[in-house]
Amino acid sequence: MTEHDNPTSHSYFSQRLRLHYLDWGNESAADLLLVHGIHDHCHSWDWLAQSLCRRYHVVAPDLRGHGDSEWTLGSPYSYLEYVQDIAQLVRQRRLAPLTIVSHSLGGTIASIYAGAFADAVASLVIIEGVGLYPFGAFSPAERLRHWIDSNYALSARTPRRYPTLEDAYQRMQVTNPHLSPEQARHLTIHGSNQNEDGTFTWKFDNYTRAPRPYDIPNDDMVALWQRIECPVLIVNSRHGYPHRIGQDDTLRHFRNATLHEIDDAGHWTHHDQLEACVAAIGSFLGVALA
Repeated sequence: MTEHDNPTSHSYFSQRLRLHYLDWGNESAADLLLVHGIHDHCHSWDWLAQSLCRRYHVVAPDLRGHGDSEWTLGSPYSYLEYVQDIAQLVRQRRLAPLTIVSHSLGGTIASIYAGAFADAVASLVIIEGVGLYPFGAFSPAERLRHWIDSNYALSARTPRRYPTLEDAYQRMQVTNPHLSPEQARHLTIHGSNQNEDGTFTWKFDNYTRAPRPYDIPNDDMVALWQRIECPVLIVNSRHGYPHRIGQDDTLRHFRNATLHEIDDAGHWTHHDQLEACVAAIGSFLGVALA
């Protein structure tokens, strides 16, 4: 173990929200940002960060509504707000130009940021990034009513409480059977809070589940992808989710992108096949990663 193996915990403000991030030190090295997916948290990156922190200054935020970051009140969780938070962290910590490694929702957020701030991103890795959804089947009125009904239902929803941490851990393993027991326990410990009555609940805000009736239209998303100037590595699992970046003919929207597919992995590729994921990222970045 070295001094870089244990990150320090910090906070910053974006749109008056106190948001949390981890910093693995090594500040004299090139900056690298890790952006997690929905209902995950910054500690989801702990294993991958160990392979990166000797070569890079690694920073991993908790997105708003996730982990140890504050929840929003009276506004949706849209791509726009998440991108604002990333832009604020990069600006405040003076991280640009930087490398970004991202997963799922975080991959979409990172791709938007890289399109809007092309000169700030030196390299971009997208693991199982959420791609373009076919919204054409639903009218604007249907999308708006669905969003309102979903928020109404969420207002009456009580976060599920687990009697013990062990119960929450069992749920984590059911959700992703690819996880080792050690991984599932680690993610459960860092991803849950103990309530006053002794039960446990997940840290993320249930309102992150609400569908977004309007966000960045697909045409605008494509236009942002086309503005990305840096090399892009897209890592997808052969058994991952549908509508990922790199699928549905989306690779053509990037100027300089490589698609790398990994076998025997689900949506959380960096958990399920860590060594293969590290090898792909190291080859792309041109560095030897431990």
